[in-house]
Amino acid sequence: MKKICLFVELVLLLPLLGHAQGTEPVEFLYPPEDLGAKTLPTRAQRQQQTLGQFEVFHDFRFEDRAPESGIDFVHESVEDSLKNWMPVHYDHGNGIAVADVDSDERPDIYLTTQLGSNRLYRNLGHGRFEDITQRSGVGIADRVSVAASFADFDNDGDPDLFLTTVRGGNLLLENDGQGRFQDVTRAAGVDYSGHSSGSTLFDFDNDGLLDLFLTNIGIYTIDELGPGGFYRGIDNAFQGHIYPERTEPSILYRNLGGMRFEDVSSRVGLVDTSWSGDATFVDLNRDTWPDLYVLNMQGDDHYYQNESGEKFVERAPELFPKTPWGAMGVKFFDYNNDGRMDLIITDMHSDMHEVFIDPLQGEKVKVILPLNDAENNILGNAFYEQGEDGSFTEISDLIGTESFWPWGLSVADLNADGFEDVFIASSMNFPFRYAVNVVLLNNQGRRFLDSEFILGIEPRRDGRTHKFLFEVDCAGSDADHMVCQQLPEGTGEVRVQGALGTRASVVFDLDDDGDLDIVTNEFNDGPQVLISNLSDRTDLKFLKVRLVGSGSNRDGLGAEIQLTAGETVYSRYHDGKSGYLSQSSLPVYFGLGATDEIDHIEIVWPSGTRQTVAAPIALNSVLEINEPRSDPEPIAD
Repeated sequence: MKKICLFVELVLLLPLLGHAQGTEPVEFLYPPEDLGAKTLPTRAQRQQQTLGQFEVFHDFRFEDRAPESGIDFVHESVEDSLKNWMPVHYDHGNGIAVADVDSDERPDIYLTTQLGSNRLYRNLGHGRFEDITQRSGVGIADRVSVAASFADFDNDGDPDLFLTTVRGGNLLLENDGQGRFQDVTRAAGVDYSGHSSGSTLFDFDNDGLLDLFLTNIGIYTIDELGPGGFYRGIDNAFQGHIYPERTEPSILYRNLGGMRFEDVSSRVGLVDTSWSGDATFVDLNRDTWPDLYVLNMQGDDHYYQNESGEKFVERAPELFPKTPWGAMGVKFFDYNNDGRMDLIITDMHSDMHEVFIDPLQGEKVKVILPLNDAENNILGNAFYEQGEDGSFTEISDLIGTESFWPWGLSVADLNADGFEDVFIASSMNFPFRYAVNVVLLNNQGRRFLDSEFILGIEPRRDGRTHKFLFEVDCAGSDADHMVCQQLPEGTGEVRVQGALGTRASVVFDLDDDGDLDIVTNEFNDGPQVLISNLSDRTDLKFLKVRLVGSGSNRDGLGAEIQLTAGETVYSRYHDGKSGYLSQSSLPVYFGLGATDEIDHIEIVWPSGTRQTVAAPIALNSVLEINEPRSDPEPIAD
């Protein structure tokens, strides 16, 4: 009955939309009844009504200043995720990475796309950027890009760039220190060509050189090319995990030095065949050997414990016996400041089995419909709290971390109170309804509170929820298109409007005012440049820590940092991960709340060196800590 009513409504509306034979094309919103957009005012009102639950500072907002920033990048997707939409893994979108590429002490932004050119924007200060793509040599317009990762592979003091693609060959670009990059891929031995996705940079053997773990999803394309040169998707791509012949194992590359790598996956027992989009690393047992958590977007996740850099042993069944069935984003962090790493995972694919869920009623509820191959899984987001004995308890519903259609997540202290918060990039875009990005504000380590409307993340700038995406000719070659099937016979050209949506994010201090801002990579649209006014709204106190390794890798990735202020200890594990398909090179940020004085900072470097930096330590500054070559006595900054 509902479909019939919608059809009648459309027939009545068409004259108002300007439709008549021989006139301008019809402007048509798909889906025509977009509950996601229509419910925004009610959702905002409901969220405002929860303010009595907030015990943390929330009287600040984000403003999208993309037009003022000079960042004019627009993401372009392949046709199989747009006009010719099909359930294929292209719709996972692209990453965004940040690093100071030209050594001017300002973080620059690299945005990737499927069609057209990737773009690198140099930070000019005060929230302004200039496009330096052409002179930097990182446009890469001849292949379908996926993920971007900045890190110092050769320990020369500047960030290099690793880029993954879909069947175009992955790329390693070496930085000359001035923001100009040279392609060293073939000599480096990392030119794998397949259905690659995320990359994780960590020093698994603690030899002081960053190694590379590459996640490959699985074969989801055929050899036929579509417009722009992409490989068209397989019709049943999302059932690919049940076909062994479509398996595409991920790869662990060991850094040999001199920008050369070798595949050691089999040698160390790390042959992962998950349909994986991304991974992360952490040292849960604190033996200084980084372990690896590998997501599986269609089945069980895997946790591989590192045995002295010589082999990896699967321990997920012991530590995480039930994992999300459709995992997409992952982050280890200490949510309650107890000194132990907890784990949050977002689950996109379970939600795709409940696509008609009411946005006002069910988006905070786990998926109801069972999946045939998901008896051992959680159908929704997961949050694992680590106990004193090292065991993990799944508490996502208890602390409010369920969300709908989530991709990657960024964990950062948005209100600088000492407790880290969560931003979840969310959506599905055409042909689905609008979905909000989610902000989970950490309520003093007890639970997370939905805050996207309170903090100005939603609604978007100018109330935008949709944009023009493509045209169809319902009287001609596109008569069988899903849009044309919704329109009366005789309809001609139609301009299709579809939902906006985010895929990846990165959180960092873009304008150097001490608070954290958010930049997103959208699907078929320009990024949001969400600038925080926190520094104008409160007596902001923070510290940024920049690590410089010597015996460890230059970036200090894999270091554990503990900052003590009075009776409070703030813990950070330096992994460089922020957002889906992304890795950045940034200082580690500590919001300090009402802290007036830092007592000391302790670092456990990947090399095993333990270092203490004693007071006085200046607040609201960037503290560079250089790793000593032997265990030092406590030093004053």
